[in-house]
Amino acid sequence: MKKVLIILGELADSDIEWLMRNGRKRKISRGTVLVTEGKQIESLYIVLEGMFSITVKALKNREVARIGVGEVLGEMSCIDSRPPSATVTSVTDSVVLDITRSDLMKSLKSDLPFAARFYRAMAVFLSDRLRGTMNRFGYGEDEPLDEDKEYEDELDSGVLDNVALAGARFEGILHRLRGN
Repeated sequence: MKKVLIILGELADSDIEWLMRNGRKRKISRGTVLVTEGKQIESLYIVLEGMFSITVKALKNREVARIGVGEVLGEMSCIDSRPPSATVTSVTDSVVLDITRSDLMKSLKSDLPFAARFYRAMAVFLSDRLRGTMNRFGYGEDEPLDEDKEYEDELDSGVLDNVALAGARFEGILHRLRGN
């Protein structure tokens, strides 16, 4: 769930309200391909329930990751408009918050403070994901443990300040979408 906390911690309450108003809750059946590598997608997805498998053609469709509750999908294509670099398939019956790229881009162009917060959130999110990927492939694996160094599963201290607020926001989103 760490990834959505990074994003929600950077956004304002009004941004979260915009996501709730403009996103739609979408149920995804087990085995459904949500994102196909190389095929343009039209949405950004926040995983609310379930689990997804990430596979890459260049690795003979090997699974490279599993993504669960609180993770974000389609973020790179949302930012740079290029087709996805991986295929995402639901491993379980799942639920996502589907935010169309066209709606998001309209809002980002018309609301500059939202755009600044959103792009900062995506930069921090993608930086965290890249660091995790580098660690997974063994970058720096011969280095001794350093207490002052941040590791793959640690949150940046600047992001940490917003974790409680972000967690409360995510719980609020789940609560509202479940109709409770």
